[in-house]
Amino acid sequence: MSRSFSGKVVIVTGASKGIGARLVRKFQAGGAHVVLSARDEEAMHAIAAPGDLVVAGDLALDATRERIVEQAVARFGCIDALVNNAGRGAYFTATQSPLDDSRALFEVNFFAPLHLAGLAAPWLKDSKGSLVNVSSIAGQISLPWLPVYSASKFALAALTSAQSMELRRNGVHVMAVFPGYVDTEFQAHAAGSSPPDNVVKGKKFAVSAEECAVAIIRGMERRQRMVVTPKIGWPLVIFSRLFPGFVESRMELR
Repeated sequence: MSRSFSGKVVIVTGASKGIGARLVRKFQAGGAHVVLSARDEEAMHAIAAPGDLVVAGDLALDATRERIVEQAVARFGCIDALVNNAGRGAYFTATQSPLDDSRALFEVNFFAPLHLAGLAAPWLKDSKGSLVNVSSIAGQISLPWLPVYSASKFALAALTSAQSMELRRNGVHVMAVFPGYVDTEFQAHAAGSSPPDNVVKGKKFAVSAEECAVAIIRGMERRQRMVVTPKIGWPLVIFSRLFPGFVESRMELR
């Protein structure tokens, strides 16, 4: 890996496992100072390098988000990149999703990235850094077994587009990431009933968290606006826009 992140200060949410943990390793390999945030403090300390900063807490809380940025600036004096990677899912149907759970999901998947970006924006403007929001292919193609999750990721995609238009004048690179099926513990931690059998079986075709992290790092180095990983996701997105009725009929819950 190149040393393009050498000396940079990078915040990664959802840093204790999965894509977030792989990103931490890659930023460390590139010479960055990493601010790790997640609920599992022990897991983060296990991967943090000397000089990194661990900020444990629940991203659903305003105070946790404020603490992340405040402690990052207090320790390092700047922020060069914010990677909003944390997220959670829920396997409730669109008409049976409990309101409390739906609100909690949006708090992590949408309001946390919105709030963190606002808190970090002055520092990202100073450094002409990068803001990265990890959405999902479900933020481009609505998944009926993850309807509220899809809605939150569509919202995050729309927000990212607006942030890009706002922050471009300040030299800030804004990037949306749309991973497909990634081999993580997402299913085990999602609320609600089990996903459909065909979704569970499809995990054998999932990309690894490592592959996803590599794509994100490459996109940041190239200052891309969008990353879709794996690349097979691109034709799926285009096909769904051209033939939405057909795609919806193939994904109906049965």
